[in-house]
Amino acid sequence: MLNLSYELNFAFALAPAVLMSVAALWAWCSHVPVQRMWRRFNALALTALAFSLVGLASQLALVSAYSTAAPGMEGWFAANQFGAWVSLLVQLLGAAIGIYSSNHLKGEPRQPVYIAALAAVLAAVHFLLLANHWIVLIAAWTAIQYAMRYLLCFYKDRPFALLAAHKKMVTDCVADLLLIAAAILAWSQVGSGSLSALWAYIADGHASATLAWSGICLVLAVIARTALMPVHGWLVQVMEAPTPVSALLHAGVVNLGGYVLVLFAPLLGVSLAARWLLVVFGLVSAMVAGLVLLTRVSQKVHLAWSTIAQMGFMLLECGLGLYLFAALHLLGHSLYKAHNFLNASSIVRECDRKLITGTVRNLGLSMVVAVPVALVIVFALQSVMGNHAWPWWWSAVLALAWAPILWVPKAEPGRSEVVPVRMATALATAAFLTLAAGIMERAPIGAGNDPLTAAGVVALIGMGAMYLGMTVFQLWPQSVVTVRRWVYAGFYMDEGYTHWVLRLWPARWAGAGREVKLAPWSLRESAWGRSES
Repeated sequence: MLNLSYELNFAFALAPAVLMSVAALWAWCSHVPVQRMWRRFNALALTALAFSLVGLASQLALVSAYSTAAPGMEGWFAANQFGAWVSLLVQLLGAAIGIYSSNHLKGEPRQPVYIAALAAVLAAVHFLLLANHWIVLIAAWTAIQYAMRYLLCFYKDRPFALLAAHKKMVTDCVADLLLIAAAILAWSQVGSGSLSALWAYIADGHASATLAWSGICLVLAVIARTALMPVHGWLVQVMEAPTPVSALLHAGVVNLGGYVLVLFAPLLGVSLAARWLLVVFGLVSAMVAGLVLLTRVSQKVHLAWSTIAQMGFMLLECGLGLYLFAALHLLGHSLYKAHNFLNASSIVRECDRKLITGTVRNLGLSMVVAVPVALVIVFALQSVMGNHAWPWWWSAVLALAWAPILWVPKAEPGRSEVVPVRMATALATAAFLTLAAGIMERAPIGAGNDPLTAAGVVALIGMGAMYLGMTVFQLWPQSVVTVRRWVYAGFYMDEGYTHWVLRLWPARWAGAGREVKLAPWSLRESAWGRSES
């Protein structure tokens, strides 16, 4: 009976991958009218969504009854609890994006290619979520990036779309090499490419420099895959692709780095250097991207920088050992970002409103008192809930994250009643988020925590510095004009990265189809960095 339950659970988990593979092959080989092709894809996507939901319910029931779920197909694949959550999330996004795209792309000539690539991405993601072997993990992640290229280059006549895809391809190739290196190191130490064997080996108390280096290679690969600085530029430039592609990329594909880190938490536990790499790269990316957000007005570009900041924060959580919070962050961010991209056109109405009413400035006093008020809310509610699983420094980081919610706009003439209402709403929102974090911490996600206190203090200082920078930018914008220019350009990291990518791996991406000949690049020759002398 137990074996039958395991087999059914694995069959439910595998079904979405199979259905999306069928959808991809069908779209690639079929010559039916496009509208019929969309109907087939949407029907298969919704069926796969139903299987993902049943698979999650089956997984939770198995874990509740037997505390674990067995691997399938001789250890190459395995269903896991967190993977079941992400599978449901990804398929939900895939079905929604498919329905949205069928209307959004009406009249476009390359829709069959789009359908096939979208289905292939979803299938590869599901296979990655079931990976229980290094070979499956690497193959699935590589397949995702290969299929994404067809979506990113949907409009072949847009030079910057081709440039972004080329930069992403180069970054992904480096990430693939790092993943292969991580696999070789771990495989040579454990004697098996099975991830279950790796977890068992580490659980027996084995730790070595070889495993530590494997963890470092894995972390560097994830940093490249999730577009952290300084390899982040392509994520901003893929705005040339259709809006639903941006939603799929930002809400699903980029987030997979967080899933892999949660999955490999045991390996990170024996590689302290790898965790510190996550802390450094994640904190820098979150801080810089968070400040860049204040200088951008384009809605899609603003969302892209928001993704970079969120990915930095998610990887920071993994480096700090807060894998449960990283898992919750991944699920919440995916839903939030998918909604924002698919609803991006509504920003036109918001801009019209601002043109009529004017832009509302925040009250300076509220920015000053927001942090202490947020600290009181977080620590008080944590004490009431009896939740002692959070380190004190993480509570302070959460308070800094909630603090901007407590910023109150200046009272407009004749509308003084707005400020008290806004204050009450902000306080209620901060309290709700804290309570939600405490409740969700007990949810059956399938991830734990292993806090790293020294790194937590560093993260707290960094987040405090970012909040201070945000406040200065809001209150005294004219006094930091030069700094704002550098921040607007992301400190020119992408310009330097683009220069070296095209020098080492030239590509035909310009409108005329010619290979671009680059002059030596320097900060002094960039737009904002040009010297006045």
